[in-house]
Amino acid sequence: MENVQIITTADGSHSLINTALNETYHSRHGARQESLHVFIRSGLDHYQRIHSPQEIRILEVGFGSGLNALLTMQWSKLTSTRVYYTGIEAFPLSEAIWRKLNYTAWQENEDDFYRLHKLSWGVDHEVETTFIFRKEHSAIQDHPKSKVPVNVVFYDAFAPDKQPEMWTAETLSRVIEGLALNGVFVTYCAKGQLRRTLKTLGMTVESLPGAPGKKEMTRGTKEGTLAF
Repeated sequence: MENVQIITTADGSHSLINTALNETYHSRHGARQESLHVFIRSGLDHYQRIHSPQEIRILEVGFGSGLNALLTMQWSKLTSTRVYYTGIEAFPLSEAIWRKLNYTAWQENEDDFYRLHKLSWGVDHEVETTFIFRKEHSAIQDHPKSKVPVNVVFYDAFAPDKQPEMWTAETLSRVIEGLALNGVFVTYCAKGQLRRTLKTLGMTVESLPGAPGKKEMTRGTKEGTLAF
Protein backbone atom coordinates (compact mmCIF):
# COMPACT_ATOMS: atom_id res chain seq x y z
CA MET A 1 0.00 0.00 0.00
CA GLU A 2 2.03 2.91 -1.29
CA ASN A 3 -0.39 5.46 0.15
CA VAL A 4 0.31 4.40 3.76
CA GLN A 5 3.03 6.03 5.87
CA ILE A 6 4.17 5.51 9.47
CA ILE A 7 3.77 8.33 11.99
CA THR A 8 4.67 8.59 15.70
CA THR A 9 1.79 9.55 17.99
CA ALA A 10 1.95 11.52 21.25
CA ASP A 11 2.40 8.46 23.51
CA GLY A 12 5.40 7.30 21.46
CA SER A 13 3.59 4.46 19.68
CA HIS A 14 3.38 4.31 15.92
CA SER A 15 0.30 4.72 13.82
CA LEU A 16 -0.25 4.97 10.09
CA ILE A 17 -1.71 7.60 7.84
CA ASN A 18 -3.53 6.85 4.63
CA THR A 19 -2.35 9.73 2.51
CA ALA A 20 -5.05 9.23 -0.13
CA LEU A 21 -7.74 9.79 2.51
CA ASN A 22 -5.63 12.02 4.78
CA GLU A 23 -6.79 9.81 7.65
CA THR A 24 -4.83 8.16 10.46
CA TYR A 25 -5.38 4.59 11.66
CA HIS A 26 -5.33 5.72 15.31
CA SER A 27 -5.49 8.91 17.33
CA ARG A 28 -2.52 11.23 16.94
CA HIS A 29 -2.80 11.76 20.71
CA GLY A 30 -1.63 8.18 21.24
CA ALA A 31 -2.31 5.03 19.25
CA ARG A 32 -1.66 2.54 22.03
CA GLN A 33 -3.52 4.49 24.71
CA GLU A 34 -6.52 4.90 22.39
CA SER A 35 -6.69 1.17 21.67
CA LEU A 36 -6.38 0.35 25.37
CA HIS A 37 -9.09 2.84 26.33
CA VAL A 38 -11.65 2.13 23.62
CA PHE A 39 -11.30 -1.55 22.88
CA ILE A 40 -9.63 -3.19 25.88
CA ARG A 41 -11.00 -1.24 28.85
CA SER A 42 -14.37 -0.12 27.46
CA GLY A 43 -14.94 -3.33 25.51
CA LEU A 44 -13.19 -6.42 26.88
CA ASP A 45 -12.80 -5.37 30.52
CA HIS A 46 -16.40 -4.16 30.57
CA TYR A 47 -17.77 -7.41 29.14
CA GLN A 48 -15.66 -9.57 31.45
CA ARG A 49 -16.62 -7.55 34.52
CA ILE A 50 -20.32 -8.11 33.85
CA HIS A 51 -20.33 -11.69 32.56
CA SER A 52 -17.10 -13.34 33.87
CA PRO A 53 -16.87 -15.62 30.81
CA GLN A 54 -14.31 -18.39 30.40
CA GLU A 55 -14.09 -17.54 26.71
CA ILE A 56 -14.92 -14.55 24.55
CA ARG A 57 -15.46 -14.27 20.81
CA ILE A 58 -14.33 -11.02 19.22
CA LEU A 59 -14.88 -9.57 15.76
CA GLU A 60 -12.64 -6.70 14.74
CA VAL A 61 -13.73 -4.67 11.73
CA GLY A 62 -10.52 -3.10 10.54
CA PHE A 63 -7.54 -5.32 11.51
CA GLY A 64 -5.25 -2.63 10.12
CA SER A 65 -1.94 -2.37 11.97
CA GLY A 66 -2.72 -5.34 14.21
CA LEU A 67 -2.45 -3.24 17.38
CA ASN A 68 -5.88 -4.18 18.76
CA ALA A 69 -5.25 -7.86 18.14
CA LEU A 70 -1.85 -7.67 19.84
CA LEU A 71 -3.26 -5.93 22.93
CA THR A 72 -6.09 -8.48 23.07
CA MET A 73 -3.63 -11.38 22.94
CA GLN A 74 -1.74 -9.86 25.85
CA TRP A 75 -5.04 -9.35 27.70
CA SER A 76 -6.04 -12.98 27.16
CA LYS A 77 -2.81 -14.18 28.76
CA LEU A 78 -3.06 -11.79 31.69
CA THR A 79 -6.68 -12.71 32.45
CA SER A 80 -6.44 -16.41 31.50
CA THR A 81 -9.51 -15.89 29.31
CA ARG A 82 -9.72 -17.91 26.12
CA VAL A 83 -10.31 -15.52 23.22
CA TYR A 84 -11.45 -16.41 19.71
CA TYR A 85 -10.47 -13.40 17.62
CA THR A 86 -11.41 -12.67 14.02
CA GLY A 87 -9.99 -9.60 12.32
CA ILE A 88 -11.38 -8.45 8.97
CA GLU A 89 -9.26 -6.31 6.68
CA ALA A 90 -9.96 -5.31 3.09
CA PHE A 91 -6.55 -3.67 2.51
CA PRO A 92 -3.76 -5.55 4.33
CA LEU A 93 -0.50 -3.78 5.04
CA SER A 94 2.67 -4.81 3.25
CA GLU A 95 5.45 -6.43 5.26
CA ALA A 96 7.61 -3.43 4.47
CA ILE A 97 5.22 -1.38 6.61
CA TRP A 98 4.26 -3.66 9.51
CA ARG A 99 7.87 -4.73 10.11
CA LYS A 100 8.72 -1.11 10.97
CA LEU A 101 5.94 -0.54 13.53
CA ASN A 102 7.34 -0.15 17.05
CA TYR A 103 4.76 -2.33 18.82
CA THR A 104 7.44 -4.91 19.61
CA ALA A 105 9.09 -2.42 22.01
CA TRP A 106 6.67 -3.29 24.83
CA GLN A 107 6.44 -7.05 24.32
CA GLU A 108 8.21 -9.89 26.11
CA ASN A 109 8.46 -11.69 22.78
CA GLU A 110 8.73 -9.38 19.78
CA ASP A 111 7.70 -12.19 17.44
CA ASP A 112 4.16 -12.14 18.92
CA PHE A 113 3.29 -9.13 16.80
CA TYR A 114 4.99 -10.37 13.65
CA ARG A 115 3.17 -13.70 13.88
CA LEU A 116 -0.20 -11.99 13.64
CA HIS A 117 0.78 -10.50 10.29
CA LYS A 118 2.64 -13.54 8.94
CA LEU A 119 -0.08 -16.10 9.68
CA SER A 120 -2.15 -17.27 6.72
CA TRP A 121 -5.54 -15.74 5.99
CA GLY A 122 -8.85 -17.55 6.39
CA VAL A 123 -7.54 -20.13 8.88
CA ASP A 124 -7.86 -20.48 12.67
CA HIS A 125 -4.48 -20.35 14.43
CA GLU A 126 -3.89 -21.21 18.10
CA VAL A 127 -1.28 -18.54 18.68
CA GLU A 128 -1.46 -19.10 22.44
CA THR A 129 -3.54 -21.53 24.50
CA THR A 130 -5.68 -18.50 25.39
CA PHE A 131 -5.72 -16.87 21.96
CA ILE A 132 -7.20 -18.39 18.80
CA PHE A 133 -6.70 -15.99 15.94
CA ARG A 134 -8.16 -15.72 12.46
CA LYS A 135 -7.89 -12.94 9.91
CA GLU A 136 -10.04 -12.52 6.83
CA HIS A 137 -8.97 -10.61 3.71
CA SER A 138 -12.39 -9.18 2.99
CA ALA A 139 -14.65 -6.18 3.21
CA ILE A 140 -17.23 -6.52 5.96
CA GLN A 141 -19.97 -6.14 3.35
CA ASP A 142 -18.73 -9.35 1.67
CA HIS A 143 -17.90 -11.28 4.81
CA PRO A 144 -20.31 -14.16 5.57
CA LYS A 145 -22.07 -14.09 8.92
CA SER A 146 -20.37 -16.25 11.54
CA LYS A 147 -22.21 -19.40 12.55
CA VAL A 148 -21.30 -18.64 16.16
CA PRO A 149 -22.36 -15.21 17.52
CA VAL A 150 -19.59 -12.94 18.79
CA ASN A 151 -19.53 -11.31 22.22
CA VAL A 152 -17.57 -8.15 21.48
CA VAL A 153 -17.19 -6.11 18.29
CA PHE A 154 -14.23 -3.77 17.83
CA TYR A 155 -15.43 -1.36 15.15
CA ASP A 156 -12.28 0.37 13.95
CA ALA A 157 -13.08 1.54 10.44
CA PHE A 158 -11.96 4.93 9.15
CA ALA A 159 -14.12 7.88 10.19
CA PRO A 160 -17.59 8.34 8.64
CA ASP A 161 -16.54 11.33 6.54
CA LYS A 162 -13.65 9.30 5.06
CA GLN A 163 -15.31 5.90 4.67
CA PRO A 164 -19.08 6.53 4.79
CA GLU A 165 -20.00 3.10 3.43
CA MET A 166 -18.73 1.54 6.68
CA TRP A 167 -21.23 3.46 8.81
CA THR A 168 -24.50 2.93 6.96
CA ALA A 169 -27.42 1.13 8.59
CA GLU A 170 -27.02 -1.67 6.06
CA THR A 171 -23.37 -2.30 6.92
CA LEU A 172 -23.83 -1.93 10.67
CA SER A 173 -26.83 -4.25 10.65
CA ARG A 174 -24.64 -7.04 9.26
CA VAL A 175 -22.33 -6.61 12.22
CA ILE A 176 -25.04 -6.29 14.87
CA GLU A 177 -26.85 -9.31 13.45
CA GLY A 178 -23.84 -11.46 14.34
CA LEU A 179 -23.60 -10.12 17.89
CA ALA A 180 -24.74 -12.39 20.71
CA LEU A 181 -27.37 -11.41 23.25
CA ASN A 182 -25.75 -9.00 25.73
CA GLY A 183 -22.88 -8.58 23.29
CA VAL A 184 -20.98 -5.29 23.18
CA PHE A 185 -20.08 -3.03 20.25
CA VAL A 186 -17.34 -0.46 20.87
CA THR A 187 -15.87 2.23 18.65
CA TYR A 188 -13.90 5.44 18.95
CA CYS A 189 -16.57 7.20 16.86
CA ALA A 190 -18.96 9.51 18.70
CA LYS A 191 -21.11 10.80 15.84
CA GLY A 192 -24.77 11.36 16.64
CA GLN A 193 -25.83 9.60 13.44
CA LEU A 194 -23.97 6.46 14.48
CA ARG A 195 -25.75 6.40 17.81
CA ARG A 196 -29.14 6.92 16.20
CA THR A 197 -28.44 4.11 13.74
CA LEU A 198 -27.39 1.72 16.51
CA LYS A 199 -30.59 2.49 18.40
CA THR A 200 -32.70 1.71 15.34
CA LEU A 201 -30.89 -1.65 15.21
CA GLY A 202 -32.05 -2.45 18.74
CA MET A 203 -28.91 -1.49 20.63
CA THR A 204 -28.75 0.23 24.00
CA VAL A 205 -26.26 3.02 23.38
CA GLU A 206 -23.90 4.79 25.80
CA SER A 207 -21.77 7.87 25.27
CA LEU A 208 -18.54 7.33 27.20
CA PRO A 209 -15.51 9.53 27.81
CA GLY A 210 -13.14 9.21 24.88
CA ALA A 211 -9.47 8.35 24.85
CA PRO A 212 -7.03 11.16 25.75
CA GLY A 213 -7.51 14.02 23.32
CA LYS A 214 -11.04 12.98 22.38
CA LYS A 215 -14.22 14.00 24.17
CA GLU A 216 -16.39 10.90 23.66
CA MET A 217 -16.65 7.37 22.28
CA THR A 218 -19.58 4.99 21.77
CA ARG A 219 -20.56 1.66 23.30
CA GLY A 220 -23.65 -0.31 22.34
CA THR A 221 -25.13 -3.38 24.03
CA LYS A 222 -27.43 -5.84 22.31
CA GLU A 223 -30.38 -6.46 24.59
CA GLY A 224 -33.67 -8.24 24.04
CA THR A 225 -34.37 -11.18 21.75
CA LEU A 226 -31.77 -12.36 19.26
CA ALA A 227 -32.72 -11.64 15.67
CA PHE A 228 -31.29 -14.84 14.23
